[in-house]
Amino acid sequence: MFVTISRPLLWLFIVGSGFGQMVNLTSTNISYKQFLLPGIIGMTILFSSVFSTISVVWDREFGFLREMLVAPISRTTIVMGKLLSGTALSVFQGMVLLLISPLLGMKITFAGFLAMVILIALLSLAITAMGLFIASFLTSLEGFNVIMNFIVLPMFFLSGALYPMNKLPEILKYFTYVNPLSYGVDAFKHILFENNGTLGAEFPLLLDIGVLILFSVIMITLASYSFERKG
Repeated sequence: MFVTISRPLLWLFIVGSGFGQMVNLTSTNISYKQFLLPGIIGMTILFSSVFSTISVVWDREFGFLREMLVAPISRTTIVMGKLLSGTALSVFQGMVLLLISPLLGMKITFAGFLAMVILIALLSLAITAMGLFIASFLTSLEGFNVIMNFIVLPMFFLSGALYPMNKLPEILKYFTYVNPLSYGVDAFKHILFENNGTLGAEFPLLLDIGVLILFSVIMITLASYSFERKG
């Protein structure tokens, strides 16, 4: 857990300190580190959720998945077990990062904290379901790492985590619109800081929640269907 949390902390305090010296935030009342917090929470959820599904590839490679598939339970039960375990781990890690907000000079009310937990759980569910769906087609750990890095890193950089999405070139903005992480990070901004001009949320909160719910339903359905066809 310490090693897992250390990566986002490095981004927050080291990268944030460096980039913060180059970014002019005189027109807002937040610092660059504060701006980074929603994105770093999103990054933690992204990596934790996706890589928690690597157990599917591991189980397939060593034959344990075949034993689960022939057990007298539905394939959907297996999918939901993997899904909930990955989601729970991501929620816990996201909450740990949320607790460091006072160190950045940010004040979060109890209602705000509960709202963040709900949004973290929703984003974790969506990303874990996506990772589970992709992992259902892979047969080796090497293939998983290649595909995940090809997907995960672009998702992070095109999510508004490090810079506002409206500052991207026009052609890249279209990729942010189909990136589920963009809506998760944007929803976090609604809760953590409001009305901060270009550094604030860029989509309506209801749109963020609606997209995450829709994406979760689609990915869970596809993951369940893909497992039903296995073995």
